[in-house]
Amino acid sequence: NGCMFALSVRGSEGLYMVNGPPSFTESTVFRRDSGKNCKAVAFSKDGSLFAWCNGEKVNIVNVTSAELLRSFDLPKAVCLEFSPKNNILATWQAYTAAKDGTAGAPNLQLHDVKTGKCLKSFIQKKMQNWCPCWADDESICARNVNNEVHFFENNNFNTIANKLHLQKVNDFVLSPGAQPTKVAVYVPGSKGAPSFVRLYQYPNFGGPQSALANKSFFKSDKVTMLWNKKATAVLVIASTDVDKTGASYYGEQTLHYIATNGESAIVQLPKNGPIYDVVWNPNSVEFCAVYGFMPAKATVFNLKCDPVFDFGTGPRNAAYYSPHGHILVLAGFGNLRGQMEVWDVKNYKLISKPVASDSTYFAWCPDGEHIVTATCAPRLRVSNGYKIWHYTGSVLHNYEVPSNEEMWQVSWQPFLDGVFPVKAVKYQAVPSELPSAEPKPAQAYRPPALRNKPVTSSKLHEDEPPQNMKPQSGTSEKPLSKTALKNQKKHEAKKAAKQEARADGSQESTQSSASQNIPRSAVPVVTSGDPEVDKKIKNLKKKLKAIEQLKEQAAAGKQLEKNQLEKIQKESALLQELEDLELGL
Repeated sequence: NGCMFALSVRGSEGLYMVNGPPSFTESTVFRRDSGKNCKAVAFSKDGSLFAWCNGEKVNIVNVTSAELLRSFDLPKAVCLEFSPKNNILATWQAYTAAKDGTAGAPNLQLHDVKTGKCLKSFIQKKMQNWCPCWADDESICARNVNNEVHFFENNNFNTIANKLHLQKVNDFVLSPGAQPTKVAVYVPGSKGAPSFVRLYQYPNFGGPQSALANKSFFKSDKVTMLWNKKATAVLVIASTDVDKTGASYYGEQTLHYIATNGESAIVQLPKNGPIYDVVWNPNSVEFCAVYGFMPAKATVFNLKCDPVFDFGTGPRNAAYYSPHGHILVLAGFGNLRGQMEVWDVKNYKLISKPVASDSTYFAWCPDGEHIVTATCAPRLRVSNGYKIWHYTGSVLHNYEVPSNEEMWQVSWQPFLDGVFPVKAVKYQAVPSELPSAEPKPAQAYRPPALRNKPVTSSKLHEDEPPQNMKPQSGTSEKPLSKTALKNQKKHEAKKAAKQEARADGSQESTQSSASQNIPRSAVPVVTSGDPEVDKKIKNLKKKLKAIEQLKEQAAAGKQLEKNQLEKIQKESALLQELEDLELGL
């Protein structure tokens, strides 16, 4: 039903739910919690349960009826998460050691949602990666303890069923989906040894032979590991905190691909600079990377790590596939202006280019049709609020908080796959009551001396257009590399310029008219066939170019030296010599 899903909104105005499209009204079922102290919220994976802590209690309600199911006395809780099948609610609060220096009370708790009983408490000092990780069916649960991964089975937390022990496991990620569960682990390098990521199938952890795949690499202080939905491969973004070359503030990043069948590769990105974002298409056979010094490039790669489609360059640093994987949004948030490009993935056609300026958050609605963008504190303290869009670019709903209030978080109620059917892609903007959000284009600064003169466009960089990288059927040739393409374009431009110059000089020699019929792919530079003659022609052209420049300087009123004037007098002789050589006399 169109109106049955919700958006939770948390801020200084309290915590409330907004009905999703098409109504966008505040939910009357969920009673607004007006306290200004709501620290955290969490939906269950299927969207049926909702939990929040308001500085006094942690409450769990049924989303459809808003019936209060459980309440826990945990005034200090700041993190909440449900297990995938809603059996457990995990809560975390800041760890405090006892006054006498002995260990403090356990601060990570696992509560049975059905009975309200606390099943287990752990000491978990760091907030980063605080939550244990479950397999989707909850058959196993894992957490990193002192550089080894402990596994529990069937939510029995009193016995450790398995341990994965490598020299120092810094991070791990369980694969999504059905059994068997696979585990990706990251071990940072030390003393000149490389870092590595290894894939295992639970519970086969015995020795290096038991690993499904292994990829080692240098240049990594931390990694992000991304499983695809089908659990066949992992993308690893490895980054260093400092870029030794000094080229970037953000350290250096590299992108690696590791498959459960043992294959691995480094993904070759054709532009230097940071890797801003990498996302898997939910279909699990393609991924998109946004990378390179601004204006950044965005490219879709297949499982061979070959480029399939290149979106050219633009002001962007993030990519978001729709839940069904049929639409891709490229966006520039944070220090960029919030420009979005909405692409139809099947046909690689641009659908719309909405602008959501000052956005700090973006999320696809589970229906694959709507998007929320929000401006939240503390990232931005002014003009907080959220907008709900249709992907065709229409703003359907817009809410801004009063100027003395803040918004901290918005989140869609999630749904399991298959609840919303995939719909055909629309190109026509859907109708909306609200005016479209077209910000005034910012004018470039012009110094006072130039303000009444005509505008000459000067670009710091040439934007690269989007291009399909798939080898076209019918041609067996491999697609040209980036550099080859660039060189080819340069050659063609030079050739065109030369032809124009010749036509202007009405020196339509046989050679040049022949050169116009040469197919584009052929070598664009015309040669006489004799390298010595070619060399002479090149030198003559160089001299003539220098003379042209001197004549321009003289025309601009510059006083020329004696030797420069002599050079100009030689022009006609040089032209004659050049013509004779080119005609092969």
